[in-house]
Amino acid sequence: MDGVITETSEYHYMAWKLLASHIGIYIDRNINEQLKGVSRMDSLEVILKHGNRENDFSETEKLALATTKNKRYVDMINQFNKENLLPGVEELFKELKVLGIRIGIASASHSAAKLVDLLGIEEYVDFIVDPGTVPSKPAPDIFLAAAKGLGLKPSQCIGVEDAVAGVESIKKAKMYAIGIGDSEILGAANVVYKTPGEIVLKEVLA
Repeated sequence: MDGVITETSEYHYMAWKLLASHIGIYIDRNINEQLKGVSRMDSLEVILKHGNRENDFSETEKLALATTKNKRYVDMINQFNKENLLPGVEELFKELKVLGIRIGIASASHSAAKLVDLLGIEEYVDFIVDPGTVPSKPAPDIFLAAAKGLGLKPSQCIGVEDAVAGVESIKKAKMYAIGIGDSEILGAANVVYKTPGEIVLKEVLA
């Protein structure tokens, strides 16, 4: 979802930064890079460890902190619409549909379904994985769940990711991996494009 279909990372960062500040922890964009593609609770653990406070909260308190962060994040993205789609995404989805290729969302975000609705792309999306039912990336489970939900074998699937943990997750699932972003960072992917709009289906479907 984030960095592939739309760009929500700045809102996640602002929400995490506010929460971290509230509990006396300073985070910067370097820490934020470690949170990309990672589940909400695992992201909180990264922040707490960074601030040497990983043993200062009970599981109930951690859940409350993560819930507070998510409420702030959801408030921020509630104004999203089709204009927040990354360039070329809808055109790519239309092309995939013409070719009879199914589309699944394998996002660590619990707000993925909400974003699909806000972005107006529900007509293209065949399946959305519930991230609460699978281990976080870089474990392969979320992509395996997407394949199962689409009624496909992993070998029949192509995963698209903008994060290192995501690409690692795709490869562990034995799928073809497309990276979106910096080829030096996402070098483990089979092919890397700077933006989703640059994906050439003839290249990846050959």
